[in-house]
Amino acid sequence: MSPQLLVSDLEQSLNFYMGKLGFNLAFRYQNFYAAIGKDPFSIHLKLGKPLLKERMQKRNNQDIDLTFSVDDIEDLYLKVLAESIEIVQPLRNMPYAKEFYISDPDGYILAFIEETKN
Repeated sequence: MSPQLLVSDLEQSLNFYMGKLGFNLAFRYQNFYAAIGKDPFSIHLKLGKPLLKERMQKRNNQDIDLTFSVDDIEDLYLKVLAESIEIVQPLRNMPYAKEFYISDPDGYILAFIEETKN
């Protein structure tokens, strides 16, 4: 599955996902659409107008837009901190996983989780 996010500035989003999170460009169509990937994840980005009211509501409720299951979450968290990415929820231990949330340039909330091993 590849979710599609409406983004206000395609270049800014590509710089964020590729430059700061390590995604690779899968393809780009003209100046309004691109797909990026980082095994096993992929996201499609389409130039548009994300609804500011919706973004703020989701932010206020910490409603997650995308969740990534990862290994070595502590290392990833340190890399995110080094990139000066906006942290919505700092790294924390929950009964089900270790997790943290960040925000992308358009206010989408991305969660990274490492499930608790039993």
